[in-house]
Amino acid sequence: MVAEAADVSYLGDQRTGRTEARQDALKFAEAALTDSKREGLLLAVRARWVALAVTAVTLPIINPNWDVIYYVLMLGFFALIGWAQLKVGKVGRSPLEVFLIICDLALLTFLSVVPNPWSDVHWPIGMQFRFDSFIYFFIFLATATLAYSWRTVVAMGGWTAALWAIAVGWAYLQPDSHAALSARVKEAIGADIRMFEILDPSSIGFGARFQQVTVFVIVAVILALAVRRSNALLISHAGIERERANLARYFSPNVVNELSGNDEPLTRVRTQDVAVLFADIVGFTAYSDGRDPKEVIGTLRQFHERMEREVFQHGGTLDKYLGDGLMATFGTPFAGDSDALNALRCARGMIASIAELNRERKDRGEPPIRVSVGLHYGQVVLGDIGLNRLEFAVIGTTVNAASRLEALTREFGCAIVVSDALVQRARTETNGSSADFASLVEQPAQTIRGLEQPVGIWTCANLAP
Repeated sequence: MVAEAADVSYLGDQRTGRTEARQDALKFAEAALTDSKREGLLLAVRARWVALAVTAVTLPIINPNWDVIYYVLMLGFFALIGWAQLKVGKVGRSPLEVFLIICDLALLTFLSVVPNPWSDVHWPIGMQFRFDSFIYFFIFLATATLAYSWRTVVAMGGWTAALWAIAVGWAYLQPDSHAALSARVKEAIGADIRMFEILDPSSIGFGARFQQVTVFVIVAVILALAVRRSNALLISHAGIERERANLARYFSPNVVNELSGNDEPLTRVRTQDVAVLFADIVGFTAYSDGRDPKEVIGTLRQFHERMEREVFQHGGTLDKYLGDGLMATFGTPFAGDSDALNALRCARGMIASIAELNRERKDRGEPPIRVSVGLHYGQVVLGDIGLNRLEFAVIGTTVNAASRLEALTREFGCAIVVSDALVQRARTETNGSSADFASLVEQPAQTIRGLEQPVGIWTCANLAP
């Protein structure tokens, strides 16, 4: 093995670990926000179209006159603006999206204050405010909470207040076209000024207009707080997904699902029977000597990619990379019904995968690589170790024995050495078949350093490189 390469890799991990963690968190947060924005904007536009359809039906009921067609047609512009928002919507600042939102608010303000040009009735401008068109602003505010950030929702409150103030100012500056009517109303009311302001058809009602925008801004702020809280929950959920992705780097997908739904912490130290697998590239130190570092790292990546895939496909846990080798366990963090069989099948899959890789390397004019695998089954100790940088540890004589069985492949000239303990365990597991053991050849028991009794072993002679 190239221990120096492993040490350098470890030091690099220490230096870049925090940066990668921040980048991972940002990546998952951005992905979550992007998905949320896309789904929210689609929902908001659909809600807008439904609201516009309902409004188009109710307007003729509220105002059963032919001139109401003008407002029904104007609803088409709102639908078109919604379609444009769906096309240009994106996460982050978007001036075009802001422009379309302001177009929404400006068009609604215009329709609320400027009299219908198709109407034959010429009422005072102040009468436009008696139709309570301002309530339609709340529809746009509500749909905005589905797609936009809390800052945009607050900004909508400010934009609406500004546009409404401009509209009220414009209406105030219009000439009084019904002064005689206002005079007759005042004469009928007498000295009650408040009553006159309510009944005067030319009155704009500044107090009521101020109350409208004040309530609107308050509601916008409250909804913005709800949006902010929702986004915080979304980011929290993204963090959970990031944690699941981090688990997926070590555990097979089915184990990740089990861990994410299990309340029992991994930190509880316990003993458990597991299958341990060590895989190593034979002669990698000699191979890497004098070669281009990029070629060496490229070979390691090819090796680890294929080994990792085989481990996960067979329900194993990737315990750690060991430079030009790796350690995997089967039956962690929770024991299964086929741990020994899965380990044996994984070892065979590794050798077959390396054979396929060597065919590809031959086509590229690259030398083949040889892989050796050692397997053992027995009791280990499980639990987290470390203080700030935790690692789920699997330790014990079973681990040491598996490592030394892997080293025996050189002595026997084979690709795989399996302990008799693992073979016997695999034979008791229910979903095994004769094909799983067909290539195994029993060998004399071997003395393994660290173990009191010799260990019976089996080799895969027909898979020798």
